[in-house]
Amino acid sequence: MRTYEVLSVVSPQLSETEITDLLTEFRGVAEKSGAKLVSEDSWGRRRLAYPIEKVTEGHYHLWVFEAGSDELSELDRKMKNSDKVMRHIIVRVDLMAKRAAKLAARNPKKVRVPVQPAAAVVAAPVAEPVAVAPVVVEEAAAEPAAE
Repeated sequence: MRTYEVLSVVSPQLSETEITDLLTEFRGVAEKSGAKLVSEDSWGRRRLAYPIEKVTEGHYHLWVFEAGSDELSELDRKMKNSDKVMRHIIVRVDLMAKRAAKLAARNPKKVRVPVQPAAAVVAAPVAEPVAVAPVVVEEAAAEPAAE
C-alpha cells in the first residue's frame, strides 16, 4: 500500500450541503475501491492562483489515502467527469519523498531543511543579569545664534 494525496477544488457556486454531499460521495468511492482514509482536511473557500472559466475562487479539500496503484482510478474518473470539480490532482507521497532524498544525495547544498516550529526551539539558559552603571549625559547650554 502506498500513500496518496488527493486535492480537489470544488466550484464556489455550490451550497455547503451540496459540497458536503459531493465530498462524502468521493470519499465513499475511494473507500469502496479499497483505499484507506488516513486524514481529511477541508481548507475552505480560497482564491485561485488564476481564473478558471472566469471563476476566481474555489473550495479546497485534501484527503490522504493509503491505497494500491489501481484503487484510486475510479475516484480519478469520477472527479474528471464531475462538472462540480474544477480541478483535482492525485499525487503519490512516497514518490515525492524518494525524489527529495535522491536530490539531497546528489547536491546537499540545494536541499532546504524544514524549519522547526517555534515550540520546538529551546531557548538557551539566561546568565545572571549584569549591573551596568548609568551613563550621565551633560547637555551643553545652547547659545543663541548671532545674526
